Amino acid sequence: MRHFLSGVFALLLAVVAPLAVSADDAPGDFDFYVLSLSWSPTYCTIEGSPDDAQCGVERHGFIVHGLWPQYERGYPEYCRASMSTRVSNSTVRSIFDIMPSAGLIRFQWRKHGICAGLPQDAYFDLLRQAFDKISLPESFDNPEQDMRLEPGAIETAFLDANPDLSAGGIAVACKQQHLSDVRICLTKDLEFRDCREVDGGACRARRIEVPAVR
Repeated sequence: MRHFLSGVFALLLAVVAPLAVSADDAPGDFDFYVLSLSWSPTYCTIEGSPDDAQCGVERHGFIVHGLWPQYERGYPEYCRASMSTRVSNSTVRSIFDIMPSAGLIRFQWRKHGICAGLPQDAYFDLLRQAFDKISLPESFDNPEQDMRLEPGAIETAFLDANPDLSAGGIAVACKQQHLSDVRICLTKDLEFRDCREVDGGACRARRIEVPAVR
């Protein structure tokens, strides 16, 4: 009986140990970034309670959803750190032109930003630099008509607009058969790089809706 209980205990340790490691993500300990560019009209179309600031009088196309620290497999989140989880109003205002939702900004800082291991101002400065690095395809510059596109066509538009970006470093994501976001992988120095797991999680639908900017 004693040997049986010892075996059960060892098995439990084997199962729990990986969970303990993943729950203790250390800020700054990651491999690369994913810049997520959200297609704002999709959020405003399919979400039940859209953000008035994002979906009010002023409408948007691609906005920054987040700059996410990433492992080669998986990613850290809600990292424990001594820095504040609060985002000041002045910081929110400084990034609001490319991330027009105070709730989104504060949530992304708590879930992903702290894991970067940077001071808050430095993290949001880096987020802006990452956004500025990307050339958005002209075909997505405030389209007035709904589009129905193959995810591959959206990816190709980004590849054409960013010659240094490779097909292995971008993923088009969808939600409810709509374009949700485009995810681009970057090194810690904001150079384009491939990312097998992110690329492998791309949308598998044949065609997806791309709501117009209205």
